[in-house]
Amino acid sequence: MTTSPETNIHSTAIVEHGATLGQGVKIGPYAVIGKNVILGDHVQIGSHVVIKGRTQLGSRTRVWPFASIGTEPQDLKYQGEDTELICGEDNMIREYVNLSLGTQDGGGRTVIGSGNLFMVNTHIAHDCIVGDRCIFANGVSLGGHVLVQSEAVIGGHVAVHQFVRIGQLAMLAGGAIVVQDVPPFVMVHGNHASPGGLNLTGLRRSGRNRERIRSIKAMYKILYHSGKSLQDALELINCELEPSDDLTVFTEFCRHSGRGLCR
Repeated sequence: MTTSPETNIHSTAIVEHGATLGQGVKIGPYAVIGKNVILGDHVQIGSHVVIKGRTQLGSRTRVWPFASIGTEPQDLKYQGEDTELICGEDNMIREYVNLSLGTQDGGGRTVIGSGNLFMVNTHIAHDCIVGDRCIFANGVSLGGHVLVQSEAVIGGHVAVHQFVRIGQLAMLAGGAIVVQDVPPFVMVHGNHASPGGLNLTGLRRSGRNRERIRSIKAMYKILYHSGKSLQDALELINCELEPSDDLTVFTEFCRHSGRGLCR
């Protein structure tokens, strides 16, 4: 075990030989830290947390009691392969959250960005990729291989089917059952999830001005209310609207949808 002088480990915690702990790490009572775990500077681990596997938690991450991080994925094909979980900085991982290792079939890693909030009972399955500054409310469950782009907001008890993609600044209402891709900026609800407008609050909070939001509204209107096929709608968006970063993010996401869009 590699530690710094400022590290504070409770006497009942188990930190296996080989773990690497940064400066100012705090580990609470009865926590278990595996031999291949790397904790960044000033990470705080609550009581009864289990962190196993080849797992990295970035600096200033906080983990609340009874979370399970880097444990074996809930995939019957997994046979103990050497896979990993990589988490960025400043994440908040609340009680009973589960973050799984990757699998060989999914590229060998689950990747979490920085600044995310995982509320109580969130489950992030194997091989998921999560961006930065996302919010997962209580009881969210992501199937394997799900992509969640940055600043998405996922409401309580949402279930997301494996291989689904959630776009930047998308918002999924509580209880939604999501089986198809959710485009950037779009809000969905229901079972199966269907579009219910744009995440206007999120767009404003992101600093986008009226002109940018007006352009995004036009994209949404063409995609969802023109009656055109996806390909024709995307062509019309590119023809009628001025090029912009938002337009590129929106159209490229839609163009590369594998499971189809929530429409």
